[in-house]
Amino acid sequence: MRDGFIKVAAATPNIKVADVHYNAEQIIGQIKEAAEQGAKVIVFPELCITGYTCQDLFFQEMLQRGALDALQEIAKSTEGMDALVFVGLPVRRDGKLYNVAAVVQDGEVLAMVPKSYLPNYNEFYEARHFVSGNEEAVYFPWGEDEIPFGTNILFACNEMPELQIGCEICEDVWVPETPGTAHALAGATVLVNLSASNETVSKDEYRQMLLKATSARLVAGYVYASAGAGESTQDLVFSGHNLILENGSILAESDRFNYGIIYSEIDVQKLTSERQRMTTFFSEERAGYLVVPFSLDEEKTVLSRQFAKTPFVPANLALRQKRCDDILSIQAYGLKKRMEHTGAKTAVIGVSGGLDSTLAMLVVIKCFDLMDKDQKDLLAVTMPCFGTTDRTYQNACNLAKTLGTTLKEVDIKASVLQHFKDINQDTENHDVTYENGQARERTQVLMDLANQTNGLVIGTGDLSELALGWATYNGDHMSMYGVNAGVPKTLVRHLVDYYAETCGNEKLTAVLRDVLDTPVSPELLPPKDGVISQCTEELVGPYELHDFFLYYMLRFGFAPKKLYRLAQEAFEGDYDDAIILKWEKTFIRRFFNAQFKRSCLPDGPKVGTVAVSPRGDLRMPSDAVSKLWLAELEDI
Repeated sequence: MRDGFIKVAAATPNIKVADVHYNAEQIIGQIKEAAEQGAKVIVFPELCITGYTCQDLFFQEMLQRGALDALQEIAKSTEGMDALVFVGLPVRRDGKLYNVAAVVQDGEVLAMVPKSYLPNYNEFYEARHFVSGNEEAVYFPWGEDEIPFGTNILFACNEMPELQIGCEICEDVWVPETPGTAHALAGATVLVNLSASNETVSKDEYRQMLLKATSARLVAGYVYASAGAGESTQDLVFSGHNLILENGSILAESDRFNYGIIYSEIDVQKLTSERQRMTTFFSEERAGYLVVPFSLDEEKTVLSRQFAKTPFVPANLALRQKRCDDILSIQAYGLKKRMEHTGAKTAVIGVSGGLDSTLAMLVVIKCFDLMDKDQKDLLAVTMPCFGTTDRTYQNACNLAKTLGTTLKEVDIKASVLQHFKDINQDTENHDVTYENGQARERTQVLMDLANQTNGLVIGTGDLSELALGWATYNGDHMSMYGVNAGVPKTLVRHLVDYYAETCGNEKLTAVLRDVLDTPVSPELLPPKDGVISQCTEELVGPYELHDFFLYYMLRFGFAPKKLYRLAQEAFEGDYDDAIILKWEKTFIRRFFNAQFKRSCLPDGPKVGTVAVSPRGDLRMPSDAVSKLWLAELEDI
């Protein structure tokens, strides 16, 4: 339960139709199994105590009484168990029969939630047996007590306030105005669905699509348990297709016709954070809702779900290629509009032979193709100075020539030396002034060349550099349009690689491959024996770690300890804990200290769900301090 995770289970028992005590034994066995695996919320299928396919046997008093007796057996079996269990059965109240989810914990039945929408079409005839449930809770006699009975009930965890659970039953999620919508607006972060969805050709695909859309629309976790083995096959077959979802993503899914239990961990903290930032997600007052509290032991949830090391980069090749194509299009169309609006004749780029300027050049070429513009109107400027190596210089020149651009070389050594002389900077003192003097001189050259050619200076800096402040203020930090501002470093590499794979030009591919193989460096310090002496990731840390921290901190507002825990899980075997902790602290310090650079960023297109533009996603004071964030890591 720590860090916002709650382990959930969707279980399909192998039942016998109308054999309530046998079914109770199967359900109890699966409850014990799921609880032993650490599941705190366990969901069973619709009417699983009797079987969904009892048909007119539902009218029999013997079956109705037997189902209640079986529920008592199930409730008793949970005594001392740390889990909330949802199980389905028919219940008669005031002379009417209801399709109900009973909610059980620690030996007690906490409440009953009846089904709202009864399908009575195609193969379904539920209205023959059941009536729709009442919304406002009434009280149902249970032993010597009374328990709530109604659809508008939320189950709220005392120890984890973010965990509030609403319940639907099968058809309830297939209708236009679902009970789950009302539950979510009343505060439910997790929805459970007890279902008996029979299997027909391609129905599983529709089911996936429906539940993904529902969990995304409601920004909720969703636990779906469906009937399977043991149901009558007189006319229908049930496959036990169970799913666990979180905000549009499937966390776990059972194989159809393979009955048992699936598990995953829903991050209710993440869901709550997402709802907070969505101003269109209106939480209503809970008028008409009853909140039933329950308690769970506070303990660390063992995680079975995976967290990608590179959350900005899809692991699936086809999806990654589509993502790359989409991003290049967003960048190119954004630049196209700016070129047309300003009437600029040229685009001016400082080319270094590194990844970022290479990507910027490829974006400009794509933009010019959209505009039917001559590639010669891209002025590629190489500006060698103290740290330039032969490898990067040659790659810059070869790339410019291969792309058919106008290559211009401006050696800035003399200008920088004159500047150092003017300000009394010792050339043997390789401090920040020594480095930044070169970066600012390059920017001045680019700006003036843009003035000469009626052009726009195209920024090359990427999202990761902006997050870390790894940019010279009013140097490479400044441009007239920053095409890479929304692209993290881990994704820059894949975009260049994708272009190399798909461009159909062997010479260009060879140049791009060598750029990809070159260490990331600002090349502001003299090389050693002709080799790059200044490797960025040795100075600020691995970009894959920083992009991981960046994604989960900005996208979901995760606290430092949770970031550290997830990084441990994701990078197990790659970095030891001390290294992860070191670079996380570095990320936090640099992120806060560099906001003043981000507060005056040039325009540039947002391409993903994380961005740092002061006009869009990140409204952050430049004087905010990181003390609170760093303090949480001190006791690790």
